[in-house]
Formats: sequence, C-alpha cells, structure tokens
Amino acid sequence: MISPSLLSANFANLEAEMKWFNQSCADWLHIDVMDGVFVPNISFGFPVLKHVARICRKPLDVHLMIVQPEKFVNEVKALGAYLMNVHYEACTHLHRVVGQIHEAGMKAGVTLNPATPVCVLEDIAADVDLVLLMSVNPGFGGQKFIPHTLEKVKELRRLLDRTGSRALIEVDGGVNLETGRQLKAAGADVLVAGSYIFSAPDPSRACELLSGL
Repeated sequence: MISPSLLSANFANLEAEMKWFNQSCADWLHIDVMDGVFVPNISFGFPVLKHVARICRKPLDVHLMIVQPEKFVNEVKALGAYLMNVHYEACTHLHRVVGQIHEAGMKAGVTLNPATPVCVLEDIAADVDLVLLMSVNPGFGGQKFIPHTLEKVKELRRLLDRTGSRALIEVDGGVNLETGRQLKAAGADVLVAGSYIFSAPDPSRACELLSGL
C-alpha cells in the first residue's frame, strides 16, 4: 500500500495536488501534524486540514508528531480520518490513548522513532492496527533513509507474529524505488513517500511505480 505524504505537496496549490492524488493509485493520504515541540518543525493545523479533508477522496492516515496527542482525538475524528497515529515517545499512557482512538471509531497506529527499539511494543502490539517505523528522524521531509530500518522491520514482523497481532507495518522516511523494494522484501505493508512522489515530473506515475514493487 502507498500513502503519499502531504508534507511534500505544493501548499500554494493543494487543490490541484488533491486532484491528481484522488485519481491516482494511492491508497491513503499521509498527514504529518507537527507542533514544533515534539519535533523541531511546524507543519499544518486542523483549520487547514479541514479543507484538505473536504476534497480528498482517499482515507486519511493522520500522523501526530506532537506532545499529548490524546487531546486531539476529537479533532482528528472530525476530519473523517481512517487512522490516527501517535508516537510511543509522546504517550505516557499509550494503552489508554489507543483505546480512546478506537472508541472514536478510528484505527489506531503507534509510531517509533529511529532510536526506539521495537521491543517496547511487546505489551501493546495486539491492540494496535498499525505500527509506523520512522526511517528518518521526524520533523523534516527529504531526509536520507536509515539503513538499519530494514532489520527493524524484520524484527517488528517477528514481534507481531509472536504476539498474534494483525497490525500493518508502515515505514516513513527516504522511501523511493530502491528503498521501497528493500522494505517490501523485509516485510513492510505500507510505504509513506513524500519527496519521491510529489517532486516527480509525474507524481501519479511515481505512485504507480512504487505500488508495483
């Protein structure tokens, strides 16, 4: 599955970006919400995302790179989001937050930063619908892929199998045709791609190539 990252879109012409996106083979739209606290950058807030949600015809994959993400469950739900993704590192009471997301009618995802080992998910893996592994340090687009992520995907797959979890494995950061092929072979289910897709001469074709790996 392919989830193009809105962070790399042309913010001056989002309606045009959504037009090709809606007609593409993309499965989800990945939305990175940044607060300038949890990560060293600010992206976009809910007033902007409400407009994006109105014109997007694909499921919204909302990734909150913020402190206290549990405060925004209702806002994410109001967007009509399919999945709300929170960082393990930002949630003191992760099990409670996952429950709040499910109670709101959304799929629940948990994200791990590059330096966070997958073993921390041992007690929550069976309760989540998706695990997102960051293959770059979060906060900025266009970064270089961290090669160790490939081993991390394999390790996560083993953990999910061992715990009986049916969670999908998503990877975000430095994804292109080369790294995408390696990630698929390692066991990834969903690839998030920003620069590779939105900066391509033909973004829709770039989507197709990544989807066809």
